[in-house]
Amino acid sequence: MSSKTNYHSHTNFCDGKCTAEEMVKAAIEKKFDAFGFSGHSMYPFAEDWHIAPRDHENYVTEIRRLEKEYKSQLDILMGFEADYIPSMCETTFKRFESFKPDYLIGSVHYIVNEKGFFTVDESSEGVRNGIERLFNGNGKKCVQEYFYLQREMIRNCDFTILGHADLIRKRNGELKFFDESESWYKKEVKALVKEIAKTNLIVEINTGAITRGAMDDVYPNAYMMELLCENNIPVTISSDCHSVDSIDGAFDRALAAIKKAGYTQKAVLIRPDSSSSEPSFKLETI
Repeated sequence: MSSKTNYHSHTNFCDGKCTAEEMVKAAIEKKFDAFGFSGHSMYPFAEDWHIAPRDHENYVTEIRRLEKEYKSQLDILMGFEADYIPSMCETTFKRFESFKPDYLIGSVHYIVNEKGFFTVDESSEGVRNGIERLFNGNGKKCVQEYFYLQREMIRNCDFTILGHADLIRKRNGELKFFDESESWYKKEVKALVKEIAKTNLIVEINTGAITRGAMDDVYPNAYMMELLCENNIPVTISSDCHSVDSIDGAFDRALAAIKKAGYTQKAVLIRPDSSSSEPSFKLETI
């Protein structure tokens, strides 16, 4: 049986509801083998849902304290979910080198152009307004820009795990600004998978939309998962939890989804040693 792991979690250092120690205790109770902290960061900048720049050191100190205190019960890793915003925030180990993270999740939340910006996972009203302001209401152009930014992040940055690869779907159930079955959308997905296949990235199967009631599906969708499997791209299961209630929320759904896509193994991180600043991973049978 493969290890029970979750590398995508948030605490009250950013927009989570619980302390890091509360999350650790819940992970032990849920019989996790490894648990990773990935606080939202756009260092050295921040919005109110990111770790404040002045709090990064405190975050690192607390996670490392917990790592030592609970090492006999749980393998704890310290990382960041790093936002990619062109010319502003890069998801690179160099940007975070002073904090010595065990891993980085690279995520695109922001769509930015000369007309402004918005986050693709904000409220439905916010997303609707963002599409109207930045793209004159053209949902297709918005989606294409989102996938372009992910490909650009992958080409220009270095990180460990690609976060919620089709987060743009989050509000589409309500807003219906694109159709996942259309050929242009599948073309964007194929182009993203092609870019991922050139790297050693892990793609997370993220259950956060299910546990928070935003969508009755994991990220990414079944079509993308099948392409990932065909290209031998490793995956891991994460809950994107913001409280103890969802640290392994809908893991059964995610496991069923990757098996249906054709996977027989999932990736487990191996923390970096003294000779390397970047983590590697092993594959375990599911």
